[in-house]
Amino acid sequence: MQRATYDYIITGSGPAGCILANRLSEDPDVSVLLIEAGGSDRHPYFSMPAGFAKMTKGIASWGWSTAPQRHLGGRVLWYTQAKVIGGGSSINAQVYTRGNAKDYDAWAQEHGCTGWSFREVLPYFKRAEDNQRLVDDYHGYGGPLGVSAPVNPLPISDAFIRAAQEFGLPFNPDFNGARQEGVGYYQLTIKGAKRSSAASAYIRPVEARHNLAVALNTLITRILVERGRATGVEVLAKGGAAPSILHCEREVLVASGAIGSPKLLLQSGIGPADALRRVGIDPVHDLPGVGQNLQDHLDVFVISECTGDHTYDKHSLPHRMVWAGIQYILFGNGPAASNLCEAGGFVTADPQARSPDVQFHLMLGTGLEAGVARLKNCGVTLNSAFMRPRSRGSVALKSADPLDSPLIDPNYWAEPYDRSMSLAGLRHAREIMRQPALRPYILAERLPGPNLASDEELAQYSHANAKTDHHPVGTCRMGGDEMAVVAPDLRVRGLEGLRVCDSSIMPSLNSSNTNAPTIMIGEKAADLVRGREPLPPVTFERERNEPARGRAKLARV
Repeated sequence: MQRATYDYIITGSGPAGCILANRLSEDPDVSVLLIEAGGSDRHPYFSMPAGFAKMTKGIASWGWSTAPQRHLGGRVLWYTQAKVIGGGSSINAQVYTRGNAKDYDAWAQEHGCTGWSFREVLPYFKRAEDNQRLVDDYHGYGGPLGVSAPVNPLPISDAFIRAAQEFGLPFNPDFNGARQEGVGYYQLTIKGAKRSSAASAYIRPVEARHNLAVALNTLITRILVERGRATGVEVLAKGGAAPSILHCEREVLVASGAIGSPKLLLQSGIGPADALRRVGIDPVHDLPGVGQNLQDHLDVFVISECTGDHTYDKHSLPHRMVWAGIQYILFGNGPAASNLCEAGGFVTADPQARSPDVQFHLMLGTGLEAGVARLKNCGVTLNSAFMRPRSRGSVALKSADPLDSPLIDPNYWAEPYDRSMSLAGLRHAREIMRQPALRPYILAERLPGPNLASDEELAQYSHANAKTDHHPVGTCRMGGDEMAVVAPDLRVRGLEGLRVCDSSIMPSLNSSNTNAPTIMIGEKAADLVRGREPLPPVTFERERNEPARGRAKLARV
């Protein structure tokens, strides 16, 4: 940090924070400081797509866990949250999915978030994208973020896609296009056989800008508020003896994630006043919604033993692991070039649902993520997540000490509906893995195991094995009611000079992975902060080709 005062201070270098730093520093007359509690992403594991398997087990994360989950038999779940430049985009499985158009239309129509309908946010998805193959109403190229198809997928991935079609799902070549339902290969944030994270896509190309400073290994302990306006932050550098103050001329932009952002606001005295007093913090601004409305996808999975070395489990042996690393370094291909999750799909479990509500991730091995069992022999894992949970949790403080971990309570399965739909998704996953196309590859189901069949038996299995899908959102939600934390322009209600610009602002969880929507939020937030006119809403090809009367009718709808 070269100065004590900046125009903009950004808290957190996750996807949204990196984008804000890039876009705002395009103006040479504006000074921008990006602050990250974690370190750099220079280790090979971060750029190597298969390095994802190391990440959920503690590398570059805060080391947090949930509160005991009352509806999962009191289990405490490991809760990976990134602590590195690039945030979640530096440690995730690199799956690029946006969710369903109806997710965003619900933000606008049901939650009062003007400007956030699907047609209005799609241009920001496209602006970010450098798609390897697709250029149409739904996709763009030339943006910072590399988006590509899997390279040399394993034969078992093809067999899974055939099996899901035998089960009844249609083949879908583009989950981010006109239709979400179906099975196919995922698009991935990989470019040139390397992870395309927010750090590599948005920060590394512009890190030499004179008006952009990046402070790593620096913890923000609180936001300073004077007479109703955010004026700066208090920070503690790694190894520092005492906190220091950094001032802000224009805005403090909070982008610390769905757990970190409410934690920082609460530490700063911004949140429900009574709860703040209970942990010894003097309220600065009473805002009851801070930390409420936590939503996440809960994952239940099927693990099957394979008939042979059909997945990447075979590369867990030391000599094969060494060879895979050499192959990747010399040729940019092989097992280390895979994200280990090439294929998946979307299905509707609830007949009354407005769109697909269960997502599958085919994990090409076992024990690839924290909390997932590993087989002695080669195996494959099919993750199943109910995407539209009704349960709501919270993030709170244990104490006034900013070094203390937060109280994270996703409150999984508090709503019986979530339990029912999760079990329906698990049953679908089991049936797909039993289809004829996979018989040459699958020896037997090992978890839950063929002897478990009733809802109660599968629920008990889920209590013991379910895990987070690493998709927390909603804890500083956008809206216009008294429990909303930010308005649709992302300004914190009742304060000046302060916005929240990350996944915590989502009023409801999107129906897929959350990296792509968070990137979109960062792109749109940058225009809001700069005071620019929003990008024009997308008009689709079918509408452009219809007669004027048809277009007018569509516009009214």
